[in-house]
Amino acid sequence: MHGLTKPKYFIPVHGEQKHLIKHAQLAMEMGMERSHIFVGDIGNVVEINKEYIKQLPSIPAGKVLVDGLGVGDVGSIVLRDRKHLGQDGLIVVVVTLDSEDGHIIAGPDIVSRGFVYVRESEPLMEGARRVVTETLEDCTAQGLHEWGVIKNTIKDELSKLLYDKTRRSPMILPIIMEV
Repeated sequence: MHGLTKPKYFIPVHGEQKHLIKHAQLAMEMGMERSHIFVGDIGNVVEINKEYIKQLPSIPAGKVLVDGLGVGDVGSIVLRDRKHLGQDGLIVVVVTLDSEDGHIIAGPDIVSRGFVYVRESEPLMEGARRVVTETLEDCTAQGLHEWGVIKNTIKDELSKLLYDKTRRSPMILPIIMEV
């Protein structure tokens, strides 16, 4: 096509980036000047007329993600969380505390989804319950009553245990109820 049409300017548009580059190299091998070839990328803006071809400032552009009924409403944080869940699973820790003195009334109950099969990993789950119980008792002894601090402490301590035992880091979701 280059030989037949002998274009003054050339912008390859078909294929992936590697194909565009190869096509541009082919045009140069056929005698086209490098300054008359533009290999674009997402967001590039080009001005073309009879005298020149030049790149203008790029515009914000990128991938639009479609999720169910929404278009473009799934952010990178949501995708990062989904990837993390898909690779390492989820551990939910449910515990009920006394609102007056902070001692444990019920739990901790540990639910595993996509991490380990609980019946086959009972020693690990028992160790996790023990770590959560000890962490909550430490928080009570230190007079910590802020949910955010308690949840982060549970996450940190449980994460250390699970990583040491399995070399995996599941997402940990502590649920604390006060009565």
